[in-house]
Amino acid sequence: MIGQLRGTIVYKQPPELMLDVNGVGYELQASMTTFGELPEVDAETTLFTHFVVREDAQILFAFSSVAERSLFRTLLKVNGVGPKMALAIVSGMTVLEFSQYVHAGDVTGLCKLPGVGKKTAERLIIEMRDRLPEASMDSTTTSPPVVPPTQTRKGKETEAVNALLALGYKPAQASRMVASVSNANANTNDELSVEQMIREALKASLS
Repeated sequence: MIGQLRGTIVYKQPPELMLDVNGVGYELQASMTTFGELPEVDAETTLFTHFVVREDAQILFAFSSVAERSLFRTLLKVNGVGPKMALAIVSGMTVLEFSQYVHAGDVTGLCKLPGVGKKTAERLIIEMRDRLPEASMDSTTTSPPVVPPTQTRKGKETEAVNALLALGYKPAQASRMVASVSNANANTNDELSVEQMIREALKASLS
């Protein structure tokens, strides 16, 4: 199994990116938390990976930390949770945040994640509580990189919406989430990157 890759970022368009490792391009799907920590294109980075084989596809998932990958792998053991939902969960919350929701038994908070209904949220709480010791969770993150000024706000909004769609949000919901973040930032001098738009939209949906 491929557990770790170190290489140069060829392109990144959430939730997908390509990493050039000694001339071999690995197509990866990454969480939004990981995207927020990636350096710019052409920079080198190290990612922890998990390989999923299905009848119709072989997908390599990438994470910036072992803790995040560990949560993803543990989620896959929960009945009814597949790779897409697991990626949406680790994208919408940090490892520590998810642990806090589970230990608090917060069904309502978990239901705000795409694809997570009441029954799934209750199952997550029951099956994950004993597997998530809060003290061991590492939620340390770094500031996301700044997107080059050549990318327009509209273009970034479109990429952000597409990323949310890939995570399982419905078109109208994804558009509304991104528009809300963009409008809230319209009167400031700080330009949000695509990754920041996505993270802010995800945070707002959970508040």
